[in-house]
Amino acid sequence: MALAVKSAVKGLMKGVRISGDFWKGLDERIKWKVKRAVERAKANGRKTVRGCDL
Repeated sequence: MALAVKSAVKGLMKGVRISGDFWKGLDERIKWKVKRAVERAKANGRKTVRGCDL
């Protein structure tokens, strides 16, 4: 399942080419960051994930 909106990311990356493995790496990085944010929120006794958890 793709987590990033490709068109939005491509809009940020004007002037460069994007390889196929970039999208897989980006999705893996997003999954890792979200997992860490959830763990941090729980460790702080919250059920709400905030921007500061990233």
